[in-house]
Amino acid sequence: MVEHPTSRAGETERVALRVSLPDGLHTQSNKPRDPLLIPTELTIDAPAGVTVKEVVFPPSTDLKQLGQDQPLAVFEQAFAIGVQLAIAPGVAAGALVVPAHLRYQACDANLCYAPSTATVEWTITVVPAGTATNGVSDPVFATIAFGKGEAPGSTSAPAASEPKSAAAAPGAGSGSDGIAKLDSFTVLGMNGGYLNADEFLRFVHNAENGVKERGMFEGRGPIMILLLVLIGGLALNLTPCVLPMIPINLAIIGAGAQAGSRSRGFLLGSAYGAAMALVYGVIGLAVILTAGAFGTINSSPWFNLGIAILFVFLGLAMFDVFLIDFSKYSGNLGAGSKRGSFALAFSMGGVAALLAGACVAPVVIQVVLFSSNLYATGTKIALALPFCLGLGMALPWPIAGAGLASLPKPGLWMERVKQAFGVFIMATAIYYGYEAYSIFSNRWVDPGAVASSVQDQLKAGWHASLAEGLDLAQREQKPVLIDMWATWCKNCLTMDKTTLENADVQKALSGYVKIKYQAEDPDQPPAKTVMQRFNAAGLPTYVILRPTK
Repeated sequence: MVEHPTSRAGETERVALRVSLPDGLHTQSNKPRDPLLIPTELTIDAPAGVTVKEVVFPPSTDLKQLGQDQPLAVFEQAFAIGVQLAIAPGVAAGALVVPAHLRYQACDANLCYAPSTATVEWTITVVPAGTATNGVSDPVFATIAFGKGEAPGSTSAPAASEPKSAAAAPGAGSGSDGIAKLDSFTVLGMNGGYLNADEFLRFVHNAENGVKERGMFEGRGPIMILLLVLIGGLALNLTPCVLPMIPINLAIIGAGAQAGSRSRGFLLGSAYGAAMALVYGVIGLAVILTAGAFGTINSSPWFNLGIAILFVFLGLAMFDVFLIDFSKYSGNLGAGSKRGSFALAFSMGGVAALLAGACVAPVVIQVVLFSSNLYATGTKIALALPFCLGLGMALPWPIAGAGLASLPKPGLWMERVKQAFGVFIMATAIYYGYEAYSIFSNRWVDPGAVASSVQDQLKAGWHASLAEGLDLAQREQKPVLIDMWATWCKNCLTMDKTTLENADVQKALSGYVKIKYQAEDPDQPPAKTVMQRFNAAGLPTYVILRPTK
């Protein structure tokens, strides 16, 4: 909100941002006592002719939390932030838009959620000199201590009693200097999530000895997986949405007995089937390639929950709880068209693939998800899987078009096939539901406990600064372990308290430079830049590097 409806060039205008959180939530203040916690920050993109004179945060409230030596300094459920803006004398009359970004981390009594950034803007109406600017300001401005705020960008120094490395943790090593130094290192290995001691030791051993972790395709029969997907596509023709439509669609395109010859019928059926394969291939390719950060998307609990709900919906449809079938409309699409045309056969194949997609969607979605996960790990052959599925679905059409096959008759057996698909789909829904629960539960953690465990690691010789740690490793030619963490990451705390405390693990890492890199907001630079560099999908993530000589 803006204090006055109009402002004159050369004057100061006051604006305010009112923040309201759901019941039971709070944010850390702009100066949290623990430097490892995420402060509430307001950054303003002042346009030309506007200068930010001060930002005024409200007084913080002390919140005593279990396990904390001192109360947290927080902003409660509703508060306001004031800003004083100086408008230069030469600013022309008209609307002046001032964008701003509020970065905060919402917490309740037991856990903190991932940091978020809200974008807002104020519009100041500048009027010519001599124009009256009277107006009644909002009462909220009377509650803001203007004149006692801070210049934008100012920060408080850590208390003298705080360890230097801990105080530097949130910002140290997260600048471009630390990221640039990564160019002087070779990646030996990367892993993530909770690893027990044996798994972690195997990860370190493989990285040191150049043993590459096997992908899902590597050494596990990619031809067999392609073949299974192809057979799965062929089986889709047995569903009630597709099988009964084969003779109808053959009649529409002029194939089968109406083609005039077997060879022409074969070609018309091939054109029809090729379009089906192309549709599924293109859809799959588009989804996979446009989801360049699919690993990050797939690590979202909301994404996994959404997929689980979708699969429950589609699974219930397989048991006829409700009907999803658009194939009945395909019979009208060829009416009035010239039969026996290859263009018609191809276009009808594409349309039929989309209409039948409502019935075969669960399988198509699952293949696309499977392919996206594989592609995110660098397995390029995964791009062919959706096309392979469509190719399997297209196989009967050239044969049926030539009139060389007698199709199985629809009957009760088709319902059994559909129900078998339904069981498989519901099992997949349970899997994604469990994934969503696991990711949610990983965030049910006291951020103070995570910060405290990191403090212990820093006191034991770990580095909070990426730049300092990499410099040391380069000088001493030592390997590096980077542990990416955040205060909302439960597995980060579990790893600190279990695996990283294991005597064998500590012995294996004794010759390493060990860095704790705080990636509190993985969707924002610099954490986003670092995580994308290593294709990290979530936290914790572990990277082993070796300095290049």
